[in-house]
Amino acid sequence: MSNKSRLPLAGVRVVDFGQQIAGPAVAMALADFGATVIHVDPPQGPQWDHPANAVLNRNKSCVRIDLKQEEGRAQALALIDAADVVIESFRPGVMKKLGIDFDALRSQRPDLIALSIPGFASNDDLRKEWKATEAVVAATCGAFTDMGFNRVLMGVNPSFSPLPLGSSYAVSLAASAVVLALLEREKTGRGDSIEVPVAAALMEGLSYNSYVIDGLPDRYKTMREEEIEYRKANNIPMDLSYDELQEYLDPFYRTYECADGRMFYCVCPSHRNHAKRALKLLGIYDELVAEGLPEVQDLHLPVSEWDGETSIGVYPLPKKWADIISAKMKKAFLTRTSDEWGRLFGEGRIPGAPHRTTEEWVNDEHTNAAGLIVEVDDPQYGPMKQGGPIAWLEDIAEDMLTPRPRRNVSVEQALAELQQAGKAQVVTRPTGQAIQPASGKGWLDGVRILDLTNVIAGPHSTAFLSRFGAEVIKLDPVTPLYDPLIGTLFTFQTGVNKKSALLDIMTEPGREAFNRLVRSVDMVVINAPERQMKPLGLDHDSLQAVHPGVIFCRLDCLGGPRRGPKTDYIGYDDIIQANSGIMSRFGGPQTPEEHAHLGTLDVNCGFAGGLAMAVALYRKYKTGETSRARTSLSAVTNLAQLPFAFDYAGRAPFDEPSGREALGNHALSHFYSTADGWIFIDAQASELDRLEQVEALAGISAAADKGAFLARALRSAPAQYWAGVLRDVDIAVAEPQSIEHLRETYSRIADGTPGTALGSFAFSVFPDHPSGHCITQVDHYAIRPAEARIRAFTPAERFGHSTGSVLAEAGYSDAEIRLMIEQGIAGLGWGKEYLPS
Repeated sequence: MSNKSRLPLAGVRVVDFGQQIAGPAVAMALADFGATVIHVDPPQGPQWDHPANAVLNRNKSCVRIDLKQEEGRAQALALIDAADVVIESFRPGVMKKLGIDFDALRSQRPDLIALSIPGFASNDDLRKEWKATEAVVAATCGAFTDMGFNRVLMGVNPSFSPLPLGSSYAVSLAASAVVLALLEREKTGRGDSIEVPVAAALMEGLSYNSYVIDGLPDRYKTMREEEIEYRKANNIPMDLSYDELQEYLDPFYRTYECADGRMFYCVCPSHRNHAKRALKLLGIYDELVAEGLPEVQDLHLPVSEWDGETSIGVYPLPKKWADIISAKMKKAFLTRTSDEWGRLFGEGRIPGAPHRTTEEWVNDEHTNAAGLIVEVDDPQYGPMKQGGPIAWLEDIAEDMLTPRPRRNVSVEQALAELQQAGKAQVVTRPTGQAIQPASGKGWLDGVRILDLTNVIAGPHSTAFLSRFGAEVIKLDPVTPLYDPLIGTLFTFQTGVNKKSALLDIMTEPGREAFNRLVRSVDMVVINAPERQMKPLGLDHDSLQAVHPGVIFCRLDCLGGPRRGPKTDYIGYDDIIQANSGIMSRFGGPQTPEEHAHLGTLDVNCGFAGGLAMAVALYRKYKTGETSRARTSLSAVTNLAQLPFAFDYAGRAPFDEPSGREALGNHALSHFYSTADGWIFIDAQASELDRLEQVEALAGISAAADKGAFLARALRSAPAQYWAGVLRDVDIAVAEPQSIEHLRETYSRIADGTPGTALGSFAFSVFPDHPSGHCITQVDHYAIRPAEARIRAFTPAERFGHSTGSVLAEAGYSDAEIRLMIEQGIAGLGWGKEYLPS
């Protein structure tokens, strides 16, 4: 039996005025953790009439209020007066115009936490008044233009994807911010007013697509990049077919057809052990060795000093060996079905998974057994499969797996529910005159984290928390597991604000040093499957024996709140994209294609890990209980696919826009060519009367084929003209931008500020980056508290740069540290160069 009162946010009262996805989903995440949530819709119902509202409003009581009427305003203010947190997701200033002024409310109640999630930032004077739908934000942020090397080589631009990535990132970021503000309120009694623009959240989510390294060595260029450069230099059109494109993909990072005619995605580049295991499982390793497959022992040396021409475990492989290996792998995969390969790869500890649709994902044995999919008996749709929680705590996870269906209530019932939750609340924070003034400190000042993670999701979670003041020690092995592309290049993003130390914790002296570090921190974080915890000494009992009360967080690939058949399978972002239907939707079921944005799920898994850790810290501060915080790539794919990842009897077909030809949701929500470029219009049938007000579009209501009507009309004038006249009648519209253009326009030399004051876009340039390259990166600027400090990031330091100081802080003398380095127990670097040439 579940016990909702045990959930860490039990007693926290939330009023959710959010519409569409972002606002309601933040409140959903808080409700999943036990908060009492009242969701407020306008009298005519939600702006977005969609079955996904059953997911967004689970665990909530829903009420309809007319904020344009005096009675409705009074009702809304009464609800807020009984709440701890209030959420809205309208354009900046809309709530204030309706008579609900968050600043005024907080001046009367400094304990209130107010969250706003506008499409564009309130300090973005150019765009803040735009109607910022999901697609408009995506188009403006470059998400439909910079869709990866595949789309460039196939000449597909613009591209459309129906994934609500902006909202999915904003949800994890904003929910984390609310919980951290609750933690601060426990200490000071003071709340905060927080803004998280969806555009800024999306830019942070796309951070691996926007950073630039000047003078990047050629060894990191893929065959696709080389082909793009060649075609541009020789004026050759970008016109590869899907099948032709496959031959430009690394053999360890591509799709293969299997015996059942279905596709399998192999993802094991950059890791020598994974690649070797794959070749051995496929039965081709020995013949490749016999044919002279080279092997380089130290991949972190400059290429000029390698003891061979290449090696498995290098990404990208040179074309010669890529072609040889791919040919053999294609034949081998045809010998078994995609399901068989999925089981063999999973049990063999090799990253790979069969391509499946979202419908198959939602109804999969593993996702249902593991609590990644839960069942809710919705009053409208009946028994309904929905995505499970995006983060959880291990000891109370079971209590999160039986969500209460949404229910409609009166204003009086909603107020009574909040008041009842308030009576049950155990107030331990300062109140009244004891509420402290704003300190200007970070929410996590003084918190220390030991980071054992690798690749993207795990290290991104701790880099995320560092903006709030957390001190992070990044601990890596003395000998690297990954090649420099993943092992070093990615850390320019994930290593910011961290001290880097190298230590062999599998030796007795290294384990003692590790234990000393564990005793010095508040949290330990790793990304690895559950089966590795006990051998590493990171199971609950072992860790608590070293440091009673230390919080632990684990991120993984296929893990859920419960164990399932695939819980211990390892993998990356791409594997869940393939297995959960993202690739089949993006490329089409017969020609699946990676969703172009590097880290599509990884980054949000990091943000969700931050949410889990924030909840664990809040719980410990309030109750003294120690938690093991959790999330997974599989959990956040449900958030990224929230409009699609559900099922029930009688559900409409899973036929959302898919494939390379998709340019929109429907004729009124679609890309169109204008006289000088593209434009994305995002209107609904209910807005035809507004379109009629535009002179050149008069008659659209009567047009039988509205897509053909718009295609003809919009070609008559330039994109900028259409953007202006359509915004004048409040139609959502955007001219698609490129990330390159945004980066060129909104970059500045790093100035020690986080970029939160600079609108919807902000990049920092580091001319003197420790790598020796000039690097441009998007700022950590999406979360904007009015009172708490957000720290600007410092560049990622070289691996092992802080080994000496970290060990000294742990109590080791200079002589002891020198000896540990001489014996290979500790290290000062992975190679001669930070980023090997």
